[in-house]
Amino acid sequence: MIRESTAPKVSTMGSMWEAATDFYSWALHNGDPRTDPWLLVYSPVPVILIFAVYLVLVALGPRLMDKREAFTLRSVLLIYNLALVGLSAYMFYEFLVTSVLAGYSYLCQPVDYTDSQLGLRMARVCWWFFFSKVIELLDTIFFIMRKKFNQISFLHVYHHATMIFNWWAGVKYVAGGQAFFIGMLNSFVHIFMYLYYGLAVLGPKVQKYLWWKRYLTLLQLTQFGAIALHSGYNLVTDCPFPDGFNAAVFAYIVSLIILFLNFYYQTYLRRPREKKL
Repeated sequence: MIRESTAPKVSTMGSMWEAATDFYSWALHNGDPRTDPWLLVYSPVPVILIFAVYLVLVALGPRLMDKREAFTLRSVLLIYNLALVGLSAYMFYEFLVTSVLAGYSYLCQPVDYTDSQLGLRMARVCWWFFFSKVIELLDTIFFIMRKKFNQISFLHVYHHATMIFNWWAGVKYVAGGQAFFIGMLNSFVHIFMYLYYGLAVLGPKVQKYLWWKRYLTLLQLTQFGAIALHSGYNLVTDCPFPDGFNAAVFAYIVSLIILFLNFYYQTYLRRPREKKL
């Protein structure tokens, strides 16, 4: 009886492993051949390792810093944030100009998988956008080093960790097409976001002029709303862009809208009201 009960389990486990390896092989070999040779694109393994290391640092970093002095990192943070302002401005420019030159539709745009100059130009800026999400994981590391643990919320970790997977898949399979719309809007928002962070590093003399932090959150919510409408529209129309990606984007953006609305309510509505009371 033991042999009879264990044999099907071995067979089932073998089938599951075989299915998993078949899917992994399919995922590797059905990507965009233009982007496969680029850094971190061909296999999901490097991104998974980055994700794992990131989560370990999020979990253990505060403990490691518990008995240490907080780092100031003023010069590092100023350079880092201004560099991301420059990178975001560059990506926004590339997304906008390339889409205009290529005659992209802002409602429905299939991916140009050819080796045309504009097709490759759009694919390259999609890769830069993906890589910027890897760089932005340093936001969390700097919070840990400065002992700003209250900044490492579920929203912060969820947003940073998931974006690297979302855009790895974007560059691997749909480097261009209407995915450009997401990158263009997000790059525009990040120009102002990292400018704010860079100015905040300069201390109290500058911070008193940074009253517009609240409006950054509203700008982010506006961006998410536009992306939700964009991907939702393409789910109900006959657009030659993979519905699976549109559905994933729509579901993900809805989750961000919920989380950011909660953040806005807690930070700018509830807490000020409690302080007054």
